[in-house]
Amino acid sequence: MKSSHKIIFSGPVGAGKTTAITSISDIPTVRTEESASDETKDLKDTTTVALDYGAIILQDNTRIHLYGTPGQKRFDFMWEILTNGGIGLLLLIDGSDSNAINNLKFFLSSFKNFIDKTSVVVGITKQDVNKKYNLEEYQEVLNKGLPVIPIYEIDARSRKDVSLMVETLLYTLDPKISI
Repeated sequence: MKSSHKIIFSGPVGAGKTTAITSISDIPTVRTEESASDETKDLKDTTTVALDYGAIILQDNTRIHLYGTPGQKRFDFMWEILTNGGIGLLLLIDGSDSNAINNLKFFLSSFKNFIDKTSVVVGITKQDVNKKYNLEEYQEVLNKGLPVIPIYEIDARSRKDVSLMVETLLYTLDPKISI
């Protein structure tokens, strides 16, 4: 009997959740993208309105389900639905956004109950585009909570970078797990 686990990807609009899931998924991804109709259209043409879905299939046939949340606050009802049964959170923050620190605080607060029961790893994307803060500045925000939260600069298009986040999350849950 194969086992399965569920990992949640979250963060603000444009942080790279859909891209990250697509870059690491071993199956074709499911996306629920629609044309942006609010201030989001200033950032990008389409946005996730329900979820993104992909999966990693390990050598022992264990399946790691990957669920991406919508980034807009108005779809936050999906956050609780999607985290149900999840083992951890990969939080992506757009490092080129001048509100990146506030976004980090907002999402850590929004997912606090889930994080307290599981684990979280933070990935800062787009640091190569227009870096607004150094990792140390993000780490200061993270250090205000316990335990230590792993943080990486990542390229959401890179399977290697996203795999590192997944592996770190799994390791924080059980040091014997590897992908």
